[in-house]
Amino acid sequence: MLFGTIPIAEALWYKGAQLGSILSFMMAVTTLSLPSMIMLRKAVKPKLLALFIAICTAGIIVVGYLFNIFQAFIV
Repeated sequence: MLFGTIPIAEALWYKGAQLGSILSFMMAVTTLSLPSMIMLRKAVKPKLLALFIAICTAGIIVVGYLFNIFQAFIV
């Protein structure tokens, strides 16, 4: 699934999107996808799955903001 996001991320980069937004998009597509949730649902309890989704979502948002803030120093 990650290989499908690379061309989209590259197109977003060339269109002028910020690095943090692109990274957040790539992480969210792979981590929070429906196939991933279906597989995890079979392996973990619903309460733990909800906690996983919440922590991943918060982490992805934080990473996006941090990379957007420090983009001038990185690129």
